[in-house]
Amino acid sequence: MTTVGMLLFDGAEELDFVGPWEVLTASSMLRELDGAPADTVVTIAQALDPINCAKGLRVLPDHTLTDHPALDVVLVPGGEGTRTEMNNTTILEWLAKVDETTTWTTSVCTGSLIVHQSGVGKGKRLATHWVAEDSLESLGDVEVVRDMRWVVDGKVVSSQGVSAGIDMALWIVGQLYGPDHARKTQHYIQYDPAPPYQAAI
Repeated sequence: MTTVGMLLFDGAEELDFVGPWEVLTASSMLRELDGAPADTVVTIAQALDPINCAKGLRVLPDHTLTDHPALDVVLVPGGEGTRTEMNNTTILEWLAKVDETTTWTTSVCTGSLIVHQSGVGKGKRLATHWVAEDSLESLGDVEVVRDMRWVVDGKVVSSQGVSAGIDMALWIVGQLYGPDHARKTQHYIQYDPAPPYQAAI
């Protein structure tokens, strides 16, 4: 059983968290059908007020930074809001603390800027949206990987823009429950990436 927390903030890019949400909850549903315990996937924000996402979707968070369950996986989305949140000490300190006990700390798109600024991504190989690669590099103490849809460095997993988060989430599912289950999840959501899910990456 795995508990996943997805950080939300105003200006978060919708698919950055909704794509991985679909992957992880579909995986949980399929495991339940096989008799396994359900995973828990929740959204977390600084407050319980509605979140106004980058393209206009409004989302109600499940938990605040101080009342969520213990997390095995944390995901930081990107979006225009990262330009503000990368300097939000409350979120940065929260992420650094949560990272101490996660199995995987992940980001999509410019969420890597928050991961870096929290200290979790410093000295790491990180991926981000192509528009933000130079900005991430300018922060220093980071190796920006520009030619991979997702990058693993220790337990920090970062992915490029928007749809790349789906690929990364499938990889995480494969790490948690094996490649066969990840492929079963991919088949269920009718996701046909190029290249397809590869457990060896």
